[in-house]
Amino acid sequence: MTSLRGKLLIASPALVDPNFARSVVLIAEHTRDGAMGLVLNRPSDAEVAIAVGELGGIVAPGDLVYEGGPVQTSAVMVLAEFNDPRAAAAVVLGDVGFLPAEGDPEDLVEHLRRARVFAGHSGWGPGQLDGELEEGSWIVVEALVDDVFAPDPDELWVEALQRKGGAFALLARVPDDPSVN
Repeated sequence: MTSLRGKLLIASPALVDPNFARSVVLIAEHTRDGAMGLVLNRPSDAEVAIAVGELGGIVAPGDLVYEGGPVQTSAVMVLAEFNDPRAAAAVVLGDVGFLPAEGDPEDLVEHLRRARVFAGHSGWGPGQLDGELEEGSWIVVEALVDDVFAPDPDELWVEALQRKGGAFALLARVPDDPSVN
């Protein structure tokens, strides 16, 4: 088994589950026991400073909470770009990792370059993600640190497919509902 930790999963147009349609998921962990990731392109309407006040100081003013997935939607996780990745609770990609749960987030501000707050996560049981990959539900793409902090998350699905190139770049142009094309 090859771990997909630090890779992007791009939902194929055939994936119609509303939780994942046109989603881009960063895989944070992938082992024989299952996988966990965060949807990167689903901002909510809730501002971090209002919804999770204690985290307001680690993000830019007006930053939104992102919907990380349908699992444990009341749980909050923070992905951050660390000056020193050893300060992360777990590194996912390059110098991006999870903010430690213990301690005051304000004490870490000087150690972070940027951060994004997620409510919930995406999860797969043993073998489940591998099965979805085999059936073509997901397209695997190399992740870039900037994908995590995409300034226009609505464009991330298209940008990641175009970056993969070839037929995938063409796939990026498929409308949400091909029947209206």
